[in-house]
Amino acid sequence: MARSLAVQEINTLELIIFCILSIFMLGGSITMITSKQTIFSAFGFLITMLGLAGMFALLDSRFLAIAQIMVSVGAIVVLSMLTILTINSKDENLPKEEHKYKLILLSLIITLPFAILLYKTLSTLPHYFATTKAINAKIVGELLFSKWILPFEIISILLLVAMLGAIVIARGKIFKKEVHK
Repeated sequence: MARSLAVQEINTLELIIFCILSIFMLGGSITMITSKQTIFSAFGFLITMLGLAGMFALLDSRFLAIAQIMVSVGAIVVLSMLTILTINSKDENLPKEEHKYKLILLSLIITLPFAILLYKTLSTLPHYFATTKAINAKIVGELLFSKWILPFEIISILLLVAMLGAIVIARGKIFKKEVHK
């Protein structure tokens, strides 16, 4: 009986942590989508990625949690913020989005049935994942640096080129405006 009570307390604690992380992820996502200032959108993305890392930690997948923090938070968000601060976009240069909230609501209505279907599918699965062999860092490292090294490096170069392209395009517009004045 005491063991059953301890298991219930752990499940309740996991549910509370899950709800808190979900609120962080939803808040960060909403901030990322609705914010007019790009730096606040990047902070919303940061909060969402930290919440996702917390979800991985809650699933007892420490490697994925640390990789999420290192890759998404440590690299992608920092590069995004560096690009945003380098470009220094102004409100008058941003496009006018008159129907932004209507499009967000439409997207929510369209994706909600799929989310409900996914939730029902995942909640009715047997406890398959508890019986599978846990993936450890050695297996992931061997796969990443043997079979997946080329796609990994291509993606990193693509992200770097995209960041540099955004800086060049933005600086070109700023330079043209300064020359015409």
